[in-house]
Amino acid sequence: MTTGPEKRFEVVFEGVGRSSGKMRNDISVEWPMMKESFELATDEGPFHGGDGTAPPPLALFTAALTGCLMTQIRAFAKRLHIELRDVEVRARLHWEGVQTGNDPYVTAPVGFDLDVTLDTDATPDDQHRLLAAAKKGCFIEQTLSQGLEVGHRLKIGDEWQDA
Repeated sequence: MTTGPEKRFEVVFEGVGRSSGKMRNDISVEWPMMKESFELATDEGPFHGGDGTAPPPLALFTAALTGCLMTQIRAFAKRLHIELRDVEVRARLHWEGVQTGNDPYVTAPVGFDLDVTLDTDATPDDQHRLLAAAKKGCFIEQTLSQGLEVGHRLKIGDEWQDA
């Protein structure tokens, strides 16, 4: 059931990362539409040659996916008139890596599972409806489900080359 005319909008984030330690990266992220910016960092532990001064990128990725779904659940609960007392999401993101000799390893996702617990008096049907809406509204989950190809360019001298 629609409740008005369709509205389209774009969400664009921009980031610039700089290396600042053995494996540390300092990353500035801007959300131009909202005139907001964020300073984030990633690092690796000694296993990967880092100092562990910040979370590894996969920890931030796990937090981003978990937080995205939780945000949409709470936002859409209001729109769908479903009262929530609390939301808990337990995430398990699983990858595997394969390394041959001293070659760089190659990784692949195995599976991502999100277990959602809603503290609500809503019917099971309404809870399923809420989760379905939240999944469709979570930018990160939608990106993962589409299998979007990531474009890369490499600056060689003064020119950008597709990589």
